[in-house]
Amino acid sequence: MSRPQIVWLRRDLRLADQPAFQAAGSAGPVIPVYVLDDERPGSRQMGGASRWWLHRSLAAMDAELRRHDARLILRKGDVVDQLVRLMDETGAACVHAVRHYEPWWIKAEADLAKRVSLRLYDGNYLVPPGRLKTGGGTAFKIFTPFYKALLNDGGPRSPVAEGNLAFADAWPESDWLDDWKLLPSSPDWAGGLRQAWQCGEAAAQAQLADFHDRAKDYEEARNLPSVEGSSRLSPHLHFGEISPAQAWHALEGMRGEGIESFRRELVWRDYAQNLVWQRPDYPERPYRPEFEGFPWRDPKGDDRAAADLLAWKAGQTGYPIVDAGMRQLWQTGWMHNRVRMIAASFLIKHLLIDWREGERWFWDTLVDADYGNNGANWQWVAGSGADANMFVRIMAPLSQSSKFEAADYIRRWVPELASLGDAVIHDPESRPSGYPPRLIGHREARERALAAWQVVKSS
Repeated sequence: MSRPQIVWLRRDLRLADQPAFQAAGSAGPVIPVYVLDDERPGSRQMGGASRWWLHRSLAAMDAELRRHDARLILRKGDVVDQLVRLMDETGAACVHAVRHYEPWWIKAEADLAKRVSLRLYDGNYLVPPGRLKTGGGTAFKIFTPFYKALLNDGGPRSPVAEGNLAFADAWPESDWLDDWKLLPSSPDWAGGLRQAWQCGEAAAQAQLADFHDRAKDYEEARNLPSVEGSSRLSPHLHFGEISPAQAWHALEGMRGEGIESFRRELVWRDYAQNLVWQRPDYPERPYRPEFEGFPWRDPKGDDRAAADLLAWKAGQTGYPIVDAGMRQLWQTGWMHNRVRMIAASFLIKHLLIDWREGERWFWDTLVDADYGNNGANWQWVAGSGADANMFVRIMAPLSQSSKFEAADYIRRWVPELASLGDAVIHDPESRPSGYPPRLIGHREARERALAAWQVVKSS
């Protein structure tokens, strides 16, 4: 009789197009395991919104496994110690896992491989980080040539169907998911998340099917906050409830700017992880060294800067489009992509607060908080990244709001302004009761930001 095979799950919570399940299933009866390890990530343990999603995703996976007369084994603690212990308890022959590239997971994989038989597979990205090289044999730092190289490489592999899996007959002890207390309780701030999202592999497939019917309009619609133009697949992709290869090939045979635009976004996700593969601390330190000495306003030593940061987090900046985005984020764990750029630019360039303050807030509040994507996007807006927008390109939130027709979006998320007409809601002269004045005028903020940039340039 074949010995059991452990499938170590992390951000790959699916059965279809899951190479670790497929390889383990061909070797013996499968025992799926998820270990909650809050120590190895250090300061990068999951934020509140991600933990909420994780609870529901694990519950969905366990329910699906039970349809196969199987279950999901849960353990908490050091992931290497727990997996070694499970190997001893079950007599398993091997641990199978999809390879991860966050620095703490790379270290965990190396530590585990010293103690047990470990087999790693690629499956969370369109192309494994590091595979694509420039003509000079180095890793890509600029997005557009990276994108072209991926297409010239033949694009992503075709996804593999779920297949037939044989699961173990005897099961080791498991923690109870509720005992992990991943869900908020006192207070329960997740009501908006529950209304906004369904989690798990089935929900991911349903969301992909919904987007399939809208994908042709993606290029234009994705920039309109008042329109449901985004794919809303990002948290499903982050937790691996669906693979990027599945999302890519679901649009096979379709043509048009919308399809190409969506695929570019999938490739950007690969590109961001490619940057982390080269620089593991990419979300922690500016890529461009001149930004190390940038004269940010420090919320830890400047009371006004601290108050401005709190106002930004709470959606109380006095700029309707920024406030709408920040409130959508707090209530639903997600923010429209165009508004993410506007809100990030406002923090960095209008408030002159270090981009890492914003990255950390997004890390805690986004259901799709991704180490690579989050860091790459914030550095892009700040101008400090490998391939980034120039710092001197300062988004004007009022004109952005009007240009991208955000009136209905503002009405939804900033109810104090709901009675205002389209002509004034982006920049109301009179402030309705309860809505704050602007933290700073746009011209004043622009001049201050450019002066700070001159300090960096001259030094």
